[in-house]
Amino acid sequence: MKELPTRPLVIGVTSRSLFNLDDSHTIFERDGVEAFADYQIQHEEVPLSPGPAFALVQKFLNLIVDGSPLCEVVLLSRNSMDTGLRVFNSIDHHGLKITRAAFCGGNEPWPYARAFSCDLYLSTEAADVRRALEVGLAAAQLIGDHKVADSPEVRIAFDGDAVVFSDEAERVFHSDGLNAFQDSEVASAHVPLTAGPFKEFLSALHALQAHYPPNKSPIKTALVTARSAPSHERVVRTLREWGIRVDESVFLGGLPKSAFLAAFNADIFFDDQRVNVETVGSGVGAHVPSGIKNE
Repeated sequence: MKELPTRPLVIGVTSRSLFNLDDSHTIFERDGVEAFADYQIQHEEVPLSPGPAFALVQKFLNLIVDGSPLCEVVLLSRNSMDTGLRVFNSIDHHGLKITRAAFCGGNEPWPYARAFSCDLYLSTEAADVRRALEVGLAAAQLIGDHKVADSPEVRIAFDGDAVVFSDEAERVFHSDGLNAFQDSEVASAHVPLTAGPFKEFLSALHALQAHYPPNKSPIKTALVTARSAPSHERVVRTLREWGIRVDESVFLGGLPKSAFLAAFNADIFFDDQRVNVETVGSGVGAHVPSGIKNE
C-alpha cells in the first residue's frame, strides 16, 4: 500500500441529507421557526431515521486503513446549535463517527463547506448547491430516497459532460446537433477536455484507491455517459492525461441510464440532467445543476 494521504477526504453533508427531517420541516413551513424549534427540543431524545445520504456516509466512514480513516464527514446544518442537538443525538444513536459540525441558525450552510475544505458537498436544497458550484465546490442536490446497494463497497457513478468534464462539447451538441458534436469530438480527440466541477473529487477518489492492493479497493467508480463511438476517444485520452482511472465506463449512445446504474450497483450517481437522477435504478440520484442544460 502507498503512504496514507496527508488529510482524509472530506465530505460535507446537510442534516436533511443525512436524516429524514420531513416532519419537522413541514412544521417549520406551516407554523414557523418557533414551532419548529419547540418540536425539535421536545423530540431531541427521539432518534431521526436515515435520510438519502445516510448509507453512503456510513460506507465512507468505514474506509479505514491501518487504523486511520480515509474519509471525514462534516455535518452542515441550517439549525441553531440548540435545535441541532437532536441531530447530534441521532448521530450518536446510529454510531456515526462525525465530530465536526456547523449550525448556521437559519443561514445557508454551504460557505462552511469551503471553510472545512470539503471535497464534496451534499444537500437537498437546489439553491444551496448552485451557490456552492459557483465557488468551485463539487456539489449536488440529492433526489429521492436512498436504495441501499447490496455491497460493502462504495460504488460511485458519474456522468461525463458538465460533471467530470466541462460542458464545452455539450454546447456544440446543443447548438449544432449530433453530427456536428461527433465531428468536433473526432477532430479534438487528442485535445483534453476542460475539467468539470467533479474532476477534483474523482481525482481524490482515485488517490484513495491507490492505498489498497490492486483490485482490492472498496471504492469503485464508473463513468456512465450518453456518448458513444467515435466521441469516446476524447474521454479516454482526457482521463489518461489527468492520470485518473475509472473502474468501469459505459458509453450508451443515448440509451436510458437506469438499467446500467443498477447493473453497476451504484450507491450514488452524479448527473447534470435531473431526469436521469430521478430514475437512477440503483442508489441515490445526485443532480449537479451545472452546464448549458441548467442555464
